[in-house]
Amino acid sequence: MSSFEVNFDGLVGPTHNYAGLSEGNVASLANANDIANPKAAAKEGLAKMKALHDLGLKQGVFAPQERPDLYTLRRLGFSGSDERVLKKAYQQHPVLLSACCSASSMWTANACTVSPSADTADNKVHFTPANLTNKFHRSLEPLTTGNILKAMFNSEQHFNHHLHLNDNEHFGDEGAANHTRLCQDYDQQGIEIFTFGRYAFDRTKPCPKRYPARQTKEASQAISRLHQLDDNHTVYVQQNPDVIDQGVFHNDVIAVGNKNVLFYHEQAFLNTQGFKEEVTNKSAYPLHFIEVSTDDVSIENCVNTYLFNTQIVSLADNSMAIIAPMHCKETPQVAQYLEKLLTLDTPIKHVHYFDVNQSMKNGGGPACLRLRVSLTQNELTAVNPNIMLTDRLFNTLNDWIDKHYRDQLSSKDLMDPQLVTESRDALDQLTKILALGNVYQFQQ
Repeated sequence: MSSFEVNFDGLVGPTHNYAGLSEGNVASLANANDIANPKAAAKEGLAKMKALHDLGLKQGVFAPQERPDLYTLRRLGFSGSDERVLKKAYQQHPVLLSACCSASSMWTANACTVSPSADTADNKVHFTPANLTNKFHRSLEPLTTGNILKAMFNSEQHFNHHLHLNDNEHFGDEGAANHTRLCQDYDQQGIEIFTFGRYAFDRTKPCPKRYPARQTKEASQAISRLHQLDDNHTVYVQQNPDVIDQGVFHNDVIAVGNKNVLFYHEQAFLNTQGFKEEVTNKSAYPLHFIEVSTDDVSIENCVNTYLFNTQIVSLADNSMAIIAPMHCKETPQVAQYLEKLLTLDTPIKHVHYFDVNQSMKNGGGPACLRLRVSLTQNELTAVNPNIMLTDRLFNTLNDWIDKHYRDQLSSKDLMDPQLVTESRDALDQLTKILALGNVYQFQQ
C-alpha cells in the first residue's frame, strides 16, 4: 500500500475521573461523581489500540496532558504549595478543581482537524488544534495539544502546524469530531465535510434550544482556509438542532465516514437531501450512503450505545469493519441493525466489539478515542517512530500503567497532593518512552 489511514489513540491519563463536566453529553452527566478506575480505563484503550494493530492497521499513541493543571488554578487566584492550592480549590470551588483535573484529552477526536496532503494546495498534511471553547475543562488543552502534535509530526517538509483558532464562542471548534473525509483512496483528493451546529454571526438561523451547539460554521470555514482546501472539494453541512438537543453533542455521535462510505442516521443533518446532492456532485467516484432510519435505531439508542461513534476501518482485503463498543452488542435494537448491515450491499462486512466502558461512562466511545490521519508512505516514515504501536511498545505501556495508575479515583482524591507527584512522574517517564521532548511544563 502507498497510503494509510493511521489511528492515533489517546492514552487515558492518570487523573481519569467522573465529574459530569460536559453539558449536552448524556453519559457524562449521568455518571457524575461515580468512582473511576484510571488503570482500567487506560488498559481498555490500550487493548483497543493493540487489537487494531493486530488487524493489520497502522496504530499510533497520543499522549495525555498534565493534570492536575496547577498552572491554571494559580492563575485563578489559588496560591501557596501544591497541597494548599488543591485543598483550597476543593473547598472553595470543587467543580473548578475537577475541571483542572479532567483527563478529557483522551478523546483525541477533539484534538485537532487534519487535512491530508492530497487535499491541500501546498501538498502537506495540515493540523489545527481545536480550541474547544465551549467547555472550560477542554479549553485548557489547545496549546499543549499543539506541542504534542509537533512532537509527533515533526517534519517541516511534510507537515504544516497551525495555531488553534481565536479563543471565543464565534469560532468554537471541536476538531475532527465534526469533520469527515470521503475519498476513493487515502492518497487521492477527497471531499472534506465540515459539520457545524450553528452560525456565529446570524442568530436568526436554526440552532438548538436545550444544549449548546459547539461548532460554528465560521470556525469550519477558517480551518478550510488555513488548510488551503479547494472549495470544489469542500462541503459544509449543518447538524440537525433537534438531535443536538437529544444529546448528540458532536457529529461523530450521529455519523461516521471512511473512504467512499458515509454511515449516518436519517436525522443527523438539517438538510440531508441537499447535502447528499452536493457531496455527490463534488465527488468523482461512487459513494455508499448508508442511512439508518429512526424505525431501525432510535436517537436515544444512538446516544446510549454510540452506534455512530464507532470506527469504520479498511482491512487488507478492501472490506471494511466497524469497531463498536459492547453497548451496541448488548442493546437488542442496535445489535439487530448491525447484523442486518452486514448483509447489505456495502463494503462493511465485519463488526468487532470492544469493552471501553470507562470511556463510555464519561461520554466517549471508540471513535472519540482516536484521531485519524491519512498519510502516504513517505509521510508515515517522517512520523516520530516512537509513538507507533508495536508489540514491544504495547508491553512497555502496560507496565507503565501498572506502575503509575490508581485503581480508584473519587472527586475527593483530586485534592491529594500525591496525585500531582504520581501524574508528573508518569508523564516524565512517558515523554522518554515516546520521545516527545519538552511538551509539558511542570509547575514546581
